[in-house]
Amino acid sequence: MRVAVLGGTGSFGKALAARLVAAGEDDVVIGSRDGARAEAAAAELGGRARGMSNDAACNGADLVVLAVKAEVAFETAQSVSAAIGETPLLSVATVMTFAKDGVRPDADARSLAERIQELVRGPVVAGMHSIAATNLDEGGADQDVLVCGDDADAKALVLSLLGKLVDGRALDAGPLANARTLEGLTAVIVNLNRRYKAHAGVRITGLGA
Repeated sequence: MRVAVLGGTGSFGKALAARLVAAGEDDVVIGSRDGARAEAAAAELGGRARGMSNDAACNGADLVVLAVKAEVAFETAQSVSAAIGETPLLSVATVMTFAKDGVRPDADARSLAERIQELVRGPVVAGMHSIAATNLDEGGADQDVLVCGDDADAKALVLSLLGKLVDGRALDAGPLANARTLEGLTAVIVNLNRRYKAHAGVRITGLGA
């Protein structure tokens, strides 16, 4: 499978791409607004990684991962919507507000992932909101990853891919509307990590093997 990681020069995107390269099963294309930066990042990862501009990375991809920072997620999605076409897109970002008394989720009633769905033709799947770049850097995160989306085939594709990145399980958390909860969970985890100086994640109990 060819996976395009837009924002693959940033901390989370690069950590995700590195895990995919280490798994060795997929062709990984790092995308960036600056094609030269993407090529340099891919060279650092080695393996089957390549780097190119965002539009070029999306062309021919089986899955596009929107791993840019939340503040540029809408702009990036809109700019590559034509190149993405009907290709499934995985949204991993969360809008959060940082203050002295803690981190709060986005005040908008809809998730970032739902709003991105209005900008692209292909199905949007949301996931990885409880996984920090640090945990990916340290190897297979000992956590479960929660995924939600409205398109069954796109969601199955993402679940299969993300199952390679964590030591826990990739779990179907329902329709895309539930991205509101997943993105809010990011703020909870960030608060926990700041308060307890940890790298907390999520494990779901009671599901059996």
